[in-house]
Amino acid sequence: MFRIESGTRTILECRGPDARRFLNGQVTQDVGMVADGDLTLPACVTDAKGRLQFRVWITALSPECFLIDAPADPDGTLESRLTRYLIADDVEFTDHSGDWRIIHFTNDAGPAPNGVLVRRSTRFSASGVDWWIPRGFVPTADLPGAALEGDALEDYRIRHGIPIEDRELIDGVLPPEAGLDASDISYSKGCYIGQEVISRIKSAGKVNQRLVRMTLDAGVEPASMEMIDAAGRSAGHITSLSPLAHDGLRHLLAYRKRSAEGELMVCGADGERHPLHLAD
Repeated sequence: MFRIESGTRTILECRGPDARRFLNGQVTQDVGMVADGDLTLPACVTDAKGRLQFRVWITALSPECFLIDAPADPDGTLESRLTRYLIADDVEFTDHSGDWRIIHFTNDAGPAPNGVLVRRSTRFSASGVDWWIPRGFVPTADLPGAALEGDALEDYRIRHGIPIEDRELIDGVLPPEAGLDASDISYSKGCYIGQEVISRIKSAGKVNQRLVRMTLDAGVEPASMEMIDAAGRSAGHITSLSPLAHDGLRHLLAYRKRSAEGELMVCGADGERHPLHLAD
């Protein structure tokens, strides 16, 4: 079992009698699934064209109070986006960034200390748990699990296909392109901003590109992150390349174009073309 510090996060509290209904109209996930307080789920905040604006995680403190955590957002753009549509709803937003330390465990971490909020989550792909530790709380015993950080954490993220902001989750990407349709989107709940486009994508069954996990021989240093097919045509681009090797291979994440055909390759610093392989 690994222990992963989530680092600095923006944490917003959405509280009020209309909190659940309001959030359901803003995010792709069914907020009702976390209302019982046992589960934390990921969700996307999209624009009217269905394009990703933020990926967030939603945790319930009560049926009328939810925590929304996301990567650090010092400019407050997430809160501005959510409250832009707050008109007649009985809802209040409060910024609690810095009030919690979020630690994820990739398996059952056992009983948590009193005062620590525990929720099941797949924050790092594997089924595990989050511990929400209040600011100023000092555990009286060592935290369970082996700390996963630095290059080892980046390698773990890539091998498990976890997209992150500024790499895979960039402006303009559609959630299904990043593989978030299986984890972040409810297709059975009511409407939300961007829902019509997301539903059409599901019905059509295709997107222009798709995030895939691939491997590359560890001895190859790419000259660029562009991928090509056998005919030399652009086939997509690599977004993340692991700093570590396993069995002579480095894992990577890449957006593969729907039009790409046959074997994909990357040009190495040696001037040669090197094959890429889909990861198991």
